[in-house]
Amino acid sequence: MLKHVKIQTNDRDVISLTDEVKAYVEGSGVQEGICLVTIPHTTAALTVTSFWDPNGFLDLQDEICRLIPTRIDFKHQHDTPQDAAGHVKSSLVGASLSLIVHEGKLLLGHSQGIFFLEFDGPRNREYFIKIQADPV
Repeated sequence: MLKHVKIQTNDRDVISLTDEVKAYVEGSGVQEGICLVTIPHTTAALTVTSFWDPNGFLDLQDEICRLIPTRIDFKHQHDTPQDAAGHVKSSLVGASLSLIVHEGKLLLGHSQGIFFLEFDGPRNREYFIKIQADPV
């Protein structure tokens, strides 16, 4: 089972995918298995982090930008310095998540959520959710 979702991002957005992914898992009928969430982008990423304090998202993006600042001395300049920095950020954070489905629900901690990180927005983006049931 595969679901394709389109989203519109702004500059440095952090967008929660949690409710959409949870609903898809619960509606799938799969009781035990794996849920894969993936993006086909090289300047965005997926992560699992706490959703309790919205300022945590600002801290996350600020720290990623501190570690990999936008600069003009990247050896690859495909589009812009922001685009080049986005490639590095995406590679370090990751473009997919594998999550356990147990008893028909996504297995996440009580404060964990699934988030799309934009490093080169605004953009039209998409993500995919794939659920695979355990073999019987």
